[in-house]
Amino acid sequence: MTATLAPPPVATSPQPAPKRNVRWEYPALATLLIGTAVAYLCNLSANGWANSFYSAAVQAGSVSWKAFFFGSSDAANSITVDKPPASLWLMELSVRAFGLNSWSILVPEVLLGVGSVALVWATVRRPFGPAAGLLAGLVLAVTPVAALMFRFNNPDALLAFLMIAAAWAMTRAVEDGRWRWLVSTGALIGLGFLTKQLQVLLVVPALALTYLIAGPPKLGKRIVQLFAAGAAMVVAAGWWLLAVELWPTSSRPWIGGSHENSILELTLGYNGLGRLNGNERGSVGPGGDLPAGGNGMWGSPGITRMFEPAQGGQIAWLIPAALVAIVIGILLCGKAVRTDRQRASLILWGGWLLVTGLVFSFMAGIFHQYYTVALAPAIAALVGAGAVLLWRERRRLWVRLGMALAVGLTTATAWMLLSRSAEWQPWLRWTVLVVGVLATIAVVFPTPRKLAVVSALAVAFTGLAGPVAYAVDAIATTHAGSMPSAGPNVAMRGNRPPWGEGMNGRRGDGQGMNGRAGQMPGGPQGTMPGGQAPGGADSMPSGPPPDAGSQGTMPGGQQTPQSTEQMPSTGPQGMPAGTAAAGGPGQNGGPGGLLQASRPSAQVVSLLDQNGGEYTWVAASIGSNSAAGFQLATELPVMPIGGFNGSDPSPTLEQFKQYVAEGKIHYFIGGNRGGPGSSSNATSAQIAQWVQENFTATEVDGVTLYDLTATH
Repeated sequence: MTATLAPPPVATSPQPAPKRNVRWEYPALATLLIGTAVAYLCNLSANGWANSFYSAAVQAGSVSWKAFFFGSSDAANSITVDKPPASLWLMELSVRAFGLNSWSILVPEVLLGVGSVALVWATVRRPFGPAAGLLAGLVLAVTPVAALMFRFNNPDALLAFLMIAAAWAMTRAVEDGRWRWLVSTGALIGLGFLTKQLQVLLVVPALALTYLIAGPPKLGKRIVQLFAAGAAMVVAAGWWLLAVELWPTSSRPWIGGSHENSILELTLGYNGLGRLNGNERGSVGPGGDLPAGGNGMWGSPGITRMFEPAQGGQIAWLIPAALVAIVIGILLCGKAVRTDRQRASLILWGGWLLVTGLVFSFMAGIFHQYYTVALAPAIAALVGAGAVLLWRERRRLWVRLGMALAVGLTTATAWMLLSRSAEWQPWLRWTVLVVGVLATIAVVFPTPRKLAVVSALAVAFTGLAGPVAYAVDAIATTHAGSMPSAGPNVAMRGNRPPWGEGMNGRRGDGQGMNGRAGQMPGGPQGTMPGGQAPGGADSMPSGPPPDAGSQGTMPGGQQTPQSTEQMPSTGPQGMPAGTAAAGGPGQNGGPGGLLQASRPSAQVVSLLDQNGGEYTWVAASIGSNSAAGFQLATELPVMPIGGFNGSDPSPTLEQFKQYVAEGKIHYFIGGNRGGPGSSSNATSAQIAQWVQENFTATEVDGVTLYDLTATH
């Protein structure tokens, strides 16, 4: 009689599949999601129009389906924003349903935040269990840059949501290998492309590698399925690109941010490869375009960039812990089967973090601190998964040593970040330091379960106290403009330009900057380079310049600042005299500037409203943010000459003259500084000069108006 041999054992993950549907999971999930929604909704209307550049486009798309489709800045469709329109669509539908106000614009962003937390929970839970999923969701919710951007109307909220959704679909694909999950993954990436173009592709290598390694089918089929996912991505993004390219240029708006009126140019240039090598036509640099390779204006490219003052408080708190989790997690998976779900998840989230983090760290072109929200889901997932894996395997000495390394690095990172704003909540950094040191020591030694739970709570406090404090500060503080930043002002050192000591894109009281006023290069505090007084902008940044056109002189030959987030004060609360902060209905102000919209007085609005519906554009102004404030106040189209920063060749001088001759534009709003319009030969400068030479200026509450319908 022949004995039946048992099959050899198959290596698996360090623990069996986590328990499902534990009694406490769904009440805890409800608490997390409701708490996230309530927190993000608190003080939401204080942000007013938030980024008025996008809010004006939302207003336009809410009254014009053509503007909705193209993402136009104005309902008369003169020019688009410098991104595809997907991020505007949800907000525009909300405004169509509930009317134009701050809440109808920003609540969809909050819902995207809550949805992102739920998706991270669902994605991490599948391979690692309920505790890991809930912890990952919590970490995402309290990450400072996430708490900021899921309450703001930049494209990054929808981008993060779609990338997480793609990771969720890929996780399902790894489980069963079905085609629908691969196609869904590709389609979600394609929609992400219509949100912020090439940035979404940073997660594609991690997604593809995960399925190539861990997908259930044989290798040949896995490769074919990945090609199907790529085809779905192309279709999901390409239909809109093709429609724009084939649409007659005479009947569509100018593609904002491009110099040749081409969405492909915008995709591959200003919003594409130029971000990597710094060779961006239209980028901001001292005296002109950035040279190839950049010049450090956006921070110093290098491996430590995410820990620099501008970015550190936004995202860096748990990066060391996430990196440790990748290494220890992979080691714990050992020789598990190829399709092991836990290892596949670590590859996915780890690849996301490494690829995106390295690109952000070394890109030489435009980079802003709020971009780091794209790292938040990967960090949250790795921390949640890693914490649970290490807790389950804490009986092993080398695992406890890994835990101690993660906690120690997290403590040191928190101390460094909190020390940059030592006068803000000074007790916090000392508390985190003491608790973190004790927790680091405690996790090294084996302890009874009750003491281990106390150690785990201490570890959680060490890792989350700083981010929670920054997130609370972000929620409690008003933010507006094009360069928002979470948390208190921090000291800027190293290669940052000397625009000011503080770094924060926020307003504490709705009137001015909440941080310390800086000093402009080339002149004393309160002056522009060359000794000119600032005007038309409520703040100058102490951090990197905005997504803008080339740096140089303004229309008319005036020298411009390098960017506008934190302005030296010549008036109250850090405001230049005669201006007010942008952000929503409120106080009067001047014509606006590069990063902050105008806030016209009731008298100016009343004047523009008179017979305003009879004109294609009730007014025209250089730069999108200058035009945005007047458009949001009147809810009538205002032409943003030159696009975001006044440097786009739209419209030409001849086109503008024709519009005036046909009576399509009522007023030209002068006196604003728009954005860096490159030179006095720029189209916007030529238009401004022609208007000044042929029409009479009238001052109304500090705003210079030219009636273009008057006889001249």
